Amino acid sequence: MKPLQVQFLFDFGSPNAYLCHKVLQGIESRTGVNFEYVPILLGGLFKLSNNRSPFEAHAGIPNKRAYDLLELQRFLARHQLTRFKFNPHFPVNTLSIMRLAVAAQALGCGVEAIDSLFSAMWEQAINLSDADEIAAVLRAAGLDGAALWTKAQDPEIKARLASNTQSAFERGAFGSPSFFVGDQLFFGKDRLREVEEEIVRHCAAI
Repeated sequence: MKPLQVQFLFDFGSPNAYLCHKVLQGIESRTGVNFEYVPILLGGLFKLSNNRSPFEAHAGIPNKRAYDLLELQRFLARHQLTRFKFNPHFPVNTLSIMRLAVAAQALGCGVEAIDSLFSAMWEQAINLSDADEIAAVLRAAGLDGAALWTKAQDPEIKARLASNTQSAFERGAFGSPSFFVGDQLFFGKDRLREVEEEIVRHCAAI
C-alpha cells in the first residue's frame, strides 16, 4: 500500500496557519506521520477560488469578528500558545517570503526557514514586507540569506509556488490553513482533530 501523504498548505500571512504550525508537531508525535509543508500564495488562491480573507469578509459583522477573537483566545489557551502576537503590519504581501519558503525547501533548510518566518510574523510582529527585516530574520536563524534570496529568484522556484497554488485550487482548496490527508481536504485550525482522526484511521487500515 502506498504510504499516506499528509500535506499542510500554508501562507505566512495567515495567523491560523501559524497556529496550526505550532501544534502539528504534537499530531506528528502521536501518530508517527509527518506533515509535508506545501507553500502556497494565499492571495493567488483567493483569486482563483473567488474567496476573501475573513478580515475583509467579516469586516461589517461585529458579532462574527468578536466570536472569531473568542475562538482565537480559546485555541491559544487550549494549546498553551503564549507567544502569539497580532502583527500590526497585517495584511502583508507574502509573495517574497513564500518564494523564500520554496527556495529554503529546495536548499534543504525549509524547516528552519519556515519556523523562523512564522515566528517573525506572529510572535515578533516584524514587518515581513521589508527586505531588510526579512534578511535580519534569516540571519538571526543562522541561515544564508543571500543564497536564499538568490534561489528565490530562480524561475523554477517561482513556477513551483504558482504550481502549488494552482494545484491547491484544483484539489478543492480555497484558503489557508488547508490539509490533505490522502485525497481528503480539511480546512482551518478547527479541523485539526478531524485531520488527526483521519490519519489514525488510515494508519489502522494499513
